[in-house]
Amino acid sequence: MLLTLTLALYSIYIILVRHRMKLHYPLVFLCVGYIGWAQAEVYKKVDADGHVTYSSTPTKGSKKINLEPLTVVPSSARARNNATPSNFLKIDSDTQKNRDNLRHKILEEELSTEQKLVEEARHNLINGKNNPEILKDKDGRNYRNEGNIKSLQEQVVLHEKNIEALKTELHKLK
Repeated sequence: MLLTLTLALYSIYIILVRHRMKLHYPLVFLCVGYIGWAQAEVYKKVDADGHVTYSSTPTKGSKKINLEPLTVVPSSARARNNATPSNFLKIDSDTQKNRDNLRHKILEEELSTEQKLVEEARHNLINGKNNPEILKDKDGRNYRNEGNIKSLQEQVVLHEKNIEALKTELHKLK
């Protein structure tokens, strides 16, 4: 391995001297070359309880696993280039502005509706707490229906979350 490293460094030196390459190129060559050396041996051990342990060092009862090298597929130039395709539909600024305004109006209406619904849900929760539904069990004993209160609380929380989400969306539009 030391011989390989020495040869790699010497090759980089020759390239630098002969071609007067920029200083960051040797680092790239070293990194690319080091990837091949980074492969380690992997050992697998299964204990009496069936627990599997993988390790880079051999232990008593472990077996070496022969792993095939990973295949690296370079990405295509199109995947790296995030430019808009030439046949992509283009929208003029007035049309986009109208769409944004419509979206803003719809979100404002939804926010107004949710604010009314949360107030109604809070009112229902207060009424539910003040006037609990009383149920009787099979022995004739009275008890309070807590499930109804929990359901009313969940409605309040749901509308509050919807309001926060709508406010977030409206803030993104500004």
